[in-house]
Amino acid sequence: MLGFVPPLPQQPGRPPSAGHMIVCGDDALARRLAVELRYVYGERVTLLLPPGRDANSPETPLTQRGRAAALFGRMSAAMNRAGNGGGTTGGSGDTNAGVEAVRIMEAPEPSDDVLEEAGVDRAAALALVYDDDERNIRAALTARRLNPRLRLVIRLYNRKLGQHLEELLDQAAAVAMPGIDPALLDASTTVLSDADTAAPALAATALTGSSKIIQAEGLLLRAAERPPPRPGETADPGLCTLALLSSTTNDPAGAEGSDSSGDEAPQLLPDESAVAAATGRGTVVLEAVSRADPDRPATRMGGRGAPLAQVFSRRLRWSALGFAAAALALVIASLLTTEDTAIHSTYLTLLDLLGMNDPAEGAPPARQIIQLLSGIAGLLLLPLLLAAVLEAFGTLRTASSLRRPPRGLSGHVVLLGLGKIGTRVLVRLRELDIPVVVVEEDPEARGIPLARSMHVPTVVGDVTQEGVLEAAKIRRARALLALTSIDTTNLEAALYARSVKPDLRVALRLYDDEFATAVYRTLRTAHPGALTRSRSVSHLAAPSFAVAMMGRQILGAVPVERKVMLFAALEVAGHPQLEGHTVEQAFRAGAWRVLAIDATPPADRTPDLAANPPYHPDGDAVPPPSGLVWDLHPGYVLRATDRVVIAATRRGLAELLRRQRSVVPRR
Repeated sequence: MLGFVPPLPQQPGRPPSAGHMIVCGDDALARRLAVELRYVYGERVTLLLPPGRDANSPETPLTQRGRAAALFGRMSAAMNRAGNGGGTTGGSGDTNAGVEAVRIMEAPEPSDDVLEEAGVDRAAALALVYDDDERNIRAALTARRLNPRLRLVIRLYNRKLGQHLEELLDQAAAVAMPGIDPALLDASTTVLSDADTAAPALAATALTGSSKIIQAEGLLLRAAERPPPRPGETADPGLCTLALLSSTTNDPAGAEGSDSSGDEAPQLLPDESAVAAATGRGTVVLEAVSRADPDRPATRMGGRGAPLAQVFSRRLRWSALGFAAAALALVIASLLTTEDTAIHSTYLTLLDLLGMNDPAEGAPPARQIIQLLSGIAGLLLLPLLLAAVLEAFGTLRTASSLRRPPRGLSGHVVLLGLGKIGTRVLVRLRELDIPVVVVEEDPEARGIPLARSMHVPTVVGDVTQEGVLEAAKIRRARALLALTSIDTTNLEAALYARSVKPDLRVALRLYDDEFATAVYRTLRTAHPGALTRSRSVSHLAAPSFAVAMMGRQILGAVPVERKVMLFAALEVAGHPQLEGHTVEQAFRAGAWRVLAIDATPPADRTPDLAANPPYHPDGDAVPPPSGLVWDLHPGYVLRATDRVVIAATRRGLAELLRRQRSVVPRR
């Protein structure tokens, strides 16, 4: 139960002041994003929600407005407790005590009148995070018309459509504001997908010691989890240590650390003394920086086209091999008995096999015997050819159908649900060449065509029905990812899978935070020998959306247990914590660390560091070198013209952006 819901902030007659931020959505991502902007970045936020209950959680008695208010109340209470514990009122807790509460509005659609009432003409940024792409596009076009200077952050699942929409809205802003700064234009419209943001983290939960990949200017940054060193061993810090895991993270019965875990929580961006003092704790290190390949389609669980093994059965292939061996034996026998040439002996044998009516009258007895044997073997050829034709037609007829899990499959991941999130996770797992078996109830689900094209074994059925998980070979699976949109279905599947295989690694996608906490603790207690993890898509995606609303470029987000570490590209100018300081002096433990510097001249820099560099049409051409320098000298002094790649905590990045807003006035 969510308990008492505090009174909602009602401000019907008070229009929002200029420079606030508007969040429009209909699910948990909108509420999480509003919390991130209000309690982490200290922004004034207007939250627009549809009336009624959450469509993703119809069993919850609270409306969208009630759920948002309850979330804000819990966050405010947590911040107050942190502030009182530090001996100050808001000093170390809610540093945004002077910021008014989130203004909550209700409207079925973000129409012109609703957006005007929310103050879109005076707002600094607008986030459109509805689950419906069409609604987000329609609202984005309306908002750009009402306020050409507005910074837009749009949630879209369709990647290609998102690229075209971003270009269209940027062009509209450029036409409405001639001479706009290209840097401001680049940040005026950002299209993100919560599925793309959360998929790598969800896929990583299915693997032990998996790596998290961040891409920057065609380079891949690999953040890898490493277990604690054994007694007498020294941990390899890699390029740098990004985080210290909680002391219980490698214990299946241990709890994952979060912001409220105290000393047991993981430490993000620790200094050298903290790393040296940590014993028995795993680490997350920046392991390698390598060249990224050009975009390539996801790999398939099978060869290209229709391989011979998929067209003809194993029994038929062995029969064809036996017939070929018999024909070869007859040719050799003809050579040995008739002393004929090899070509003529092969020709005569094939004539006998195919029954070409060339009787060996007057020939030696050996030749006549070989002809009789060849005729008998030829009789076996007819049913073999008929079986081959029938199997080929059957394969062509079922080429468009879904594959069934093969008999000997083991060590695979069972993925439940092929919606938006499940489809992206499937692509991620196949990119890592991990065998997957998909279970989906709806044969017309979004990801079914992708699973068919990738030849991924798929079981169509209700996972709550007996025999469905067994058909997915759950007894020999390495992990279960329950990613359907229904909490109870995910829970029931996890419980049944654990009853079949108690040591199975399980990751659940749950919407309700309190329900997720209760489920996590119960499963951990009931199955202490197995690893249990719960993940929230909105929790993983909200930081990226929040950074985009601040007008900054986010390269990626890496989950560290229940915390999130952000990788971003920043201009040094306007950041007093960075400008004029050495790389060593600019490092602040627990807040941010400079990882790389873009040595490319400002006029030649790539606007989007997360994109692959342009490759020459000739496939043999060498891609252009990256301008990012990763092997930084600690004494290098950061200049105002530098652009850096940093790893930062949510609050550390918020502090950098708040300080820049205090130095550089809003345009």
